[in-house]
Amino acid sequence: MSLIKLWEPAWYFIQNSNLKNFENWLKESKSLHFEDYNAIWRWSITNVDVFWTCILEYYDVQYSGSYSQPLSTEKMPGVKWFEGIELSYGQHLLRHKNDNREALVFINETSKKTISWATLQNEIRACQRYLKSIGVKKGDVVAAYLPNIPEAISCFIAVNSLGAVWTCCSPDFGESTVIERFSQCTPVALIAGNGYQYGGKIFDRQSSVSKIQSSVSSIKDTLLISYQNFDLNLENVTHWDEILKKSRLSRVPIRFTSVPFDHPIWILYSSGTTGKPKAITHSHGGVLLEHLKYTHLQNDIKAEEYFFWYSTTGWMMWNFLQSTLLVGAIPVLYDGSPAYPDLTILWKMIDKIGIHHFGTSAPFLTACMKEDIPINKLFSLHSLRSIESTGAPLPPEVFEWIYEKIKDDVWLCSMSGGTDVCTAFVGSSPYLPVYKGYIQSRALGCALFAYDENGERLNASLGEMVIEKPMPSMPIYFWNDEGNKRYKSSYFEEYPGKWRHGDWINIQSNGALTIHGRSDATLNRNGIRIGTAEIYSVMDDIKGVKDSLIINFEKNDVDVMPLFIVLEGSVKLDVNLKKIIKNTLRIQCSPRHIPTSIITLPDIPYTLSGKKMEVPVKKLIMKMTKPSELNRDSIKNPEAMDFIIENIDLILSKC
Repeated sequence: MSLIKLWEPAWYFIQNSNLKNFENWLKESKSLHFEDYNAIWRWSITNVDVFWTCILEYYDVQYSGSYSQPLSTEKMPGVKWFEGIELSYGQHLLRHKNDNREALVFINETSKKTISWATLQNEIRACQRYLKSIGVKKGDVVAAYLPNIPEAISCFIAVNSLGAVWTCCSPDFGESTVIERFSQCTPVALIAGNGYQYGGKIFDRQSSVSKIQSSVSSIKDTLLISYQNFDLNLENVTHWDEILKKSRLSRVPIRFTSVPFDHPIWILYSSGTTGKPKAITHSHGGVLLEHLKYTHLQNDIKAEEYFFWYSTTGWMMWNFLQSTLLVGAIPVLYDGSPAYPDLTILWKMIDKIGIHHFGTSAPFLTACMKEDIPINKLFSLHSLRSIESTGAPLPPEVFEWIYEKIKDDVWLCSMSGGTDVCTAFVGSSPYLPVYKGYIQSRALGCALFAYDENGERLNASLGEMVIEKPMPSMPIYFWNDEGNKRYKSSYFEEYPGKWRHGDWINIQSNGALTIHGRSDATLNRNGIRIGTAEIYSVMDDIKGVKDSLIINFEKNDVDVMPLFIVLEGSVKLDVNLKKIIKNTLRIQCSPRHIPTSIITLPDIPYTLSGKKMEVPVKKLIMKMTKPSELNRDSIKNPEAMDFIIENIDLILSKC
């Protein structure tokens, strides 16, 4: 299959890149010479200890103490990185503060404002002072229920400065979803917003905040940020404006608590197919090194450039967005709908602010293409250097459309990673061309390969995405996971000692690659993973629904998530029942949990051990598995699978 080249970096683009500066540093200080990007990548995964030590040195990471070796072992899991040193992630976020420019830019559906470094530091100071006053200390968990507003970043840095552990959910998550997550990590305090806006509507979240307070018994204190103009009716809260006033009277400097390299920095949530959402815990040092590497070397983000990514606080891309402060960039935050009042709203923002790097999701770009918006005729986009995309595979025709209808000299950076590592395994390189439908490269330090079912590497063939060697931003553990049982089973059971991520990948001989969606039953909606168990727990309580099964896949380059249900007795799937199902999922979980279609089945197939057969059903519908390849003896009720096989084309047409 021939590759269609859409963009190639000019000589000056490469020479002025951060990666070229790093390569020159390696040449001068380490006597290392490389022919091209792939040579640097091969060196980085062959010499894992040397590569990550170089990252530590090159970025002049500030730490105390000393280490005898970069990592304890290359055998996963259980790797210890840079044992003996202490540092602070939050301290590095403020290294590039500059009173001559803004720290952040914030836009919502109705307004825009810039946040000065003085304002940001005052908010951090105020929040730090408040947290200390209520007794928050190193290792405590502080939960947040906030929209993507500047105060969220201020609060994170304040929490981080004390060595406390941050965990956050977006306010578009329903109460039960939030409570299920926060209950796992027993936060001592809650920081919440009173509401958010989306699609021209204002949503009051005060009742949800009250429910979280009462349901998560470990929460002793709550800090409330009045982002929206509602009558305040919450009790037992401290108000944001109050702590700001107190802080203005006290100019106590912001102090950062240094913690061990592997001290927990935050808890992110990603769900498997059964049980509660996984409480993925990362380390201060691990994400610091990874974010410095990826934002600077892979994305080529430079000091004082404006970096935007459309995200809520419930997606790891919010953490990645704020990490651009590490390299002196200016994060641009947005709270609201990307399609209100229409799909041009975010593109307008590029010219309005002068954004250099524009990050979004594959579905958003696909939607703009289908609307046939002549973006290059509506906007100049002079400042735009790169477009980043993640959350789902980017269809090949969208690649082409970007160069035809957005900007013909823009650098398209298609990325894929996960909440699991809070970064991308594969993505951009400023040295390489962009080919239609292909991600440019594997990231430095990421020993990623495609495997067959026997654990052998594949060349230019579809296989399981496997990472053979450790990366520092891999989780240190799952919170409240005794014996690391769930952590180990999530990544290391299929190929012992190696990380199986659960994506289908095809790597070409030149390093360009394509991802073909999830290889397991985990649902992936625009970059946020959803466990099927979350949906089943809601469906079990809906009257008239006897059983259910949900899958997620790409159909004609569109993300679809059909919900299959079995009805009780004479119950019919009418408009009213569909509305009840969708509304209940929206309220109790989030808008992302709503299925794209609802289809009735006479029965749901189960394994002999009583597990719903999501993966086999998905593979059958996608025609990745032939009916003859199924082992009927492993199915508890094979007639349920027979019905799906006999009606496969009809079912696919309804998805």
